[in-house]
Amino acid sequence: MATIKDVAQKSGVSVATVSRVLNEKGYVHEETRAKVVQAIQQLNYSPNEVARSLFKRESRLVGLLLPDITNPFFPELARGVEDELQKQGFRLLFGNSDEDPVKEQAYIHTFLQNQVVGLISATQASKELNDKPPALPTVLLDRTHDGSYTVYADGKEGGRIAARELIKRGSHKVTVLKGPSHIQPVQDRFQGAMEVLGNSNVDFHVIHTTSFTYEEAEQRAKELFSCYATTDGIIASNDITAAAVLHEALRIGKSIPEEVQIIGFDDIPLSRLLFPSLSTIRQPAYEMGSQAAQLLLKLIKKEQVTAQHIQLPVTFVERNTTRKVKEHG
Repeated sequence: MATIKDVAQKSGVSVATVSRVLNEKGYVHEETRAKVVQAIQQLNYSPNEVARSLFKRESRLVGLLLPDITNPFFPELARGVEDELQKQGFRLLFGNSDEDPVKEQAYIHTFLQNQVVGLISATQASKELNDKPPALPTVLLDRTHDGSYTVYADGKEGGRIAARELIKRGSHKVTVLKGPSHIQPVQDRFQGAMEVLGNSNVDFHVIHTTSFTYEEAEQRAKELFSCYATTDGIIASNDITAAAVLHEALRIGKSIPEEVQIIGFDDIPLSRLLFPSLSTIRQPAYEMGSQAAQLLLKLIKKEQVTAQHIQLPVTFVERNTTRKVKEHG
């Protein structure tokens, strides 16, 4: 791959002259400029984005930090961010933290070294970045924190909807899988479900989970049917957990949705492909990512921001792990 030094050598000028041509700063004789442009074309040279930002003192790089790229929900968020940034001429640097605070901080340090002008984060640790001067424009995505700019879905209403849908479809013994306690939107889902279940006549139980990994989802699914064998309605903390519950229910011979109804959360593409297909609470992931990018770009450009917290609505997607209302209406 050609470097700026290769261009300078081929065109017979200094690196500084090549930089002036690339960045259109300072005087360069037209004949010299033509030589540099010809060398760039012949070598198929593409200037490094970080190097360009250093020369121009203007970066168009944005950092995106996600907690788990293996969870299909987060690539959908990322796509919304990327598409919106590209529309406005910005590029994306990406980091996957695995919910590890040390790894998160290492990525943030790398982003800063690469001259990012803003950060979008779907993790917890980076919320502290704004407390350290100089503050980097930061938007939390699918996370909430007082004093931060945030874009998230209405998890509490999602929990309420899930509980109402199970009840009106005839479930009487409900088990709720409570997601990781350190993620506020997940706790909002749980609180919303508890609000409805607590004011109903159904029996309900709670199983705690500490992560969204496939491995833990499988363990909690086995625990659920071992401890609460008569459960006839399940609210999962996300679609991955719901898929594990569905798999275990079918493995032990439960009829879905006749004996057990299941509702997930997120509406990842996998939800439609499961058999039976998964009823779930849809978060508008792509739109969330797009809105986060728009908000961050306003902060970067120092434009007026009318809303510091952007909450998007959720909806119930009825598929085949829940019964039809008319059967119990």
